[in-house]
Amino acid sequence: MNANAETVLFVDDEQMILRSIERLFMDSPHRILTTNDVDEALEIVGRESVAVVVSDQRMPKMQGIELLEKIKSVSPDTIKILLTGYADLQTAIRAINSGEVYRFIQKPWDDSGLASLVHEALERFVLCRSLASADETMLLALAETIELKDPLTQGHCKRVAEFALMMAKVLDSTRARARFIRSGALLHDCGKIGVPESILNFSGALNDADMKIIKKHPQWGAEVVRLAHMAPEIINIVLYHHEKYDGTGYPRQLRGDDIPLEARIVAIADTYDAVTSDRPYRKKIPHAEAIQILLQQRGRAFDPTLTDLFISLIEPNSGLEQ
Repeated sequence: MNANAETVLFVDDEQMILRSIERLFMDSPHRILTTNDVDEALEIVGRESVAVVVSDQRMPKMQGIELLEKIKSVSPDTIKILLTGYADLQTAIRAINSGEVYRFIQKPWDDSGLASLVHEALERFVLCRSLASADETMLLALAETIELKDPLTQGHCKRVAEFALMMAKVLDSTRARARFIRSGALLHDCGKIGVPESILNFSGALNDADMKIIKKHPQWGAEVVRLAHMAPEIINIVLYHHEKYDGTGYPRQLRGDDIPLEARIVAIADTYDAVTSDRPYRKKIPHAEAIQILLQQRGRAFDPTLTDLFISLIEPNSGLEQ
């Protein structure tokens, strides 16, 4: 077993299912534990570090969601996944929306889907743990790791951070806040660690189901940085960088100044860099066209004053006031 291996615990009252899981993960570099007893599961999590717990929902002693709630109180950093049948689908969805579980997978599962989901959960656990003690160099390395899921975004987080810091320095000379804005910009897409690469790298228009997954990434990312006890400004950037000034963004449809200032700054920087970079679903556009997009969305997607500031900083001869 790898020296850096993490522990994954599977809980199911059916031994046959546990044996199937053991076969599926036989060659995993990680430590795989299984148990058919919820009390033993709680005892394991209480005595040692467990990165991921995958629990069945319907068990005789305790429902899976109840078990995962108890695990959350014992080990807040453990990533929780629910195995559920069709009858419990709405329960699983509510558990995700409330933050009690990371994801769910339906029985009978597809082996590759379960393996992929566990892998994503392990990535998320390592990211969260790393953030807790991260310095600037580590944050940049983490941003680059996230970008590996989508090769065309290489350097995106660093460029967004530089644009955002440029604006933050003009607006507020407080070094601490500027540092938080740079860190938040580096991490703004960290929730994409939970988005399958097949969706991130899809070359066409996404269907509604895949778009719903994409739109979860701010909430997933915010939960990670919140668990790492990072500054409120960083959490705000990760959670709200897709909100729009007119209230049509996501995840909470905030409007105008209700969107935190730091998130409004990063939204502009993020969009400018995104449209001037190649993506799987479109080619990059020239700088001049990108500026026109910002102007068209001024007061709609973006804060008008901040839009003018950004343009004045990257186009000193624009004629806009700084």
